[in-house]
Amino acid sequence: MKYTILRSKRKTIALYVRNGTVEVRAPLWARQSEIDKFVVGHEKWIRDKLEKSKTQQLQYDNFALKYGDTTLYRGKEYPIIAKEGSRVGFDINHFYIPPSLNPDEIKKACIQIYQILAKNYIPRRVLTLSNAMGLTPSAIKINSAKTRWGSCSSKKSINFSWRLIMANDEAIDYVIIHELAHLIEMNHSPRFWGIVEAVLPDYRKHKAHLKELQRRLATENWS
Repeated sequence: MKYTILRSKRKTIALYVRNGTVEVRAPLWARQSEIDKFVVGHEKWIRDKLEKSKTQQLQYDNFALKYGDTTLYRGKEYPIIAKEGSRVGFDINHFYIPPSLNPDEIKKACIQIYQILAKNYIPRRVLTLSNAMGLTPSAIKINSAKTRWGSCSSKKSINFSWRLIMANDEAIDYVIIHELAHLIEMNHSPRFWGIVEAVLPDYRKHKAHLKELQRRLATENWS
């Protein structure tokens, strides 16, 4: 079985399967024979992960939207409908887009709607929560990040992926509170998590929701 090795000052050997490749992260002192034995001992787990990754990639590559399909907004599914005219939008019950669009155009139209919805909702929610926490970010931005729900810069600017608007309201709040807490602690120390927990005691539940959403988005090509 082919795999790459990444050595560092870590204390244990670990396996990662991503995009059809196997990576072993090993301590600097680990012998090759020890690494080989570790990989062989986890061969079934690796093959299961590779098969799952292959299926996931196939779903991702074949992702397409059509009229009548549903898509997520703030944790709920809404149908995509055709509406005469050239405008796109969300009317509380539907994502509406012009008729006669092909699947790629439908996806682009939905992304446009998502970006509008994210820019309308997330900054307003940030202001509400930042006021409650007594914090003031220098800027609030919506971007197209694929792998991070949010981030906080050293200049106290906080950023959120438009994809976050797919999560339910409580999970959106968790990400906002997480990034606001970084205005006080720029790490993930116990003090940082104490700040998050003081505002949102059940934050772990909302982290779990985001992981479920991440698994879904791993099969949906929104780029």
